[in-house]
Amino acid sequence: MTAIVIRGNPWRLAFLLYRDFAAAEMANVREWIALHGGIFQRGGMSEPANLHDTQLPPSAKILVAIGDIHGRLDLLDRLLPKISEHLDGRAARLVFLGDYIDRGPDSAGVLDRLIGVRESFSDCVFLKGNHEEALLDFLAAPEEMASWLGWGGDATLLSYGLDTDEFEDIKALRDAFAAALPDDHFRFLLDLELFHRAAPYQFVHAGLNPDLPFDRQIERDLLWIRDRFFNANPKSFGDWVIVHGHTPVDAPDNLSWRINVDTGAVWSSQLTAVVLDGEDRRFLTS
Repeated sequence: MTAIVIRGNPWRLAFLLYRDFAAAEMANVREWIALHGGIFQRGGMSEPANLHDTQLPPSAKILVAIGDIHGRLDLLDRLLPKISEHLDGRAARLVFLGDYIDRGPDSAGVLDRLIGVRESFSDCVFLKGNHEEALLDFLAAPEEMASWLGWGGDATLLSYGLDTDEFEDIKALRDAFAAALPDDHFRFLLDLELFHRAAPYQFVHAGLNPDLPFDRQIERDLLWIRDRFFNANPKSFGDWVIVHGHTPVDAPDNLSWRINVDTGAVWSSQLTAVVLDGEDRRFLTS
């Protein structure tokens, strides 16, 4: 187990609580809010949380990392067959880098597709993005996280049949969302991981803080970091190659020490994946 320090949104307890949720076998978002929502208040949330370290031994499998989808089910449905065709029956592990929701027109459909993707690709890892974090924060503390609606959360709610203009009270909107959100979608969101490692690649949504060792990384950095990561000395990360999304680019960043596959799908209509076969890198787009 690796300790990831929770800082940033101080009222957040989601990462401390979701293991309790799983252990209690609660599969209902309304039950979870009733049990835990009342303690999502502003306070000093800086204690380490024990999270799953998904580090695996080196594998001969091909690795495929998929960038930020942001509600573009149409692009995901174009890209997945291209990945399958490229693999041509070879075993591969798919790593989805987070930000599946918000801004685009069909976040609900994207989550449906990802939940079912193992029917075609049995070995998948799903990472959390800052937008999934914001959705869970909104469920837990809607008044503090009303800003999520302006980050593209309004489009996510619309994909679940909820028009924000029809709600004057933010808690009523949260309650309606809790009622509309399928339980398998909620469990999927709670089970998202913060990172995945398969040497020599390290997968994370946004990047890593070069000033901290891996086992002391802060959750907010893993989901939000930009400049400090981009301006880092590549030697800070040893022999690891960091594969990430989060920051849209016109074309994938293909550097010796990091790979960025967020090509701004929601605006560019280009969803990108990188196929990692040893040291060989091949990029596929929708």
